[in-house]
Amino acid sequence: MRLVLASASPRRTLLLTVAGYPHDVRVPDVEESLIEGEPAAEAVLRLSDAKARSVPRRSHEVVLAADTMVVLNGELLGKPLNAADAHEMLSRLSGRTHSVLTGWTIIGDEGERFGVAESRVTFKKLTSETISEYLVDAEPLDKAGSYALQGERGRLVAGVSGSRANVMGLPLGDVARTLAELGIERSPADR
Repeated sequence: MRLVLASASPRRTLLLTVAGYPHDVRVPDVEESLIEGEPAAEAVLRLSDAKARSVPRRSHEVVLAADTMVVLNGELLGKPLNAADAHEMLSRLSGRTHSVLTGWTIIGDEGERFGVAESRVTFKKLTSETISEYLVDAEPLDKAGSYALQGERGRLVAGVSGSRANVMGLPLGDVARTLAELGIERSPADR
């Protein structure tokens, strides 16, 4: 069995690689638009399913796709439209706790599996100047909520409850258990 990641996200690729999962990458062609009134958990599942189905899958391949959103007081915060939108999102997250939901879908010869993982992230209290400095080097436009958790880019975060990998875009614990059920194992060197 061969694992295929249906994602353009370098963070998801990195997470799988570090976890010891050899994989191919196929970039899905999916419009990541939201449906008005759609609950966050349904949105991330719908989008992960659409991504998984949008890439070609051969026999003996397992396709994994995911979609991550930030939810603040019931409002979905996707990827920012531009730097001003990113600044506004980070201002709203400042000093508050929000949810990060990742929907994941796995499709293989043995059927389909899916799920939603939630982590809670608390931000430090941020000044406008701190946010502006962050936006200069954080490349926020391809990240839900306009921020990253990994490395120095996680400096805005005061704490995380739940899976840190989920906040980065892929709940590895849930996904690893499901991949094992479908016959996808980590490479022997990484066990």
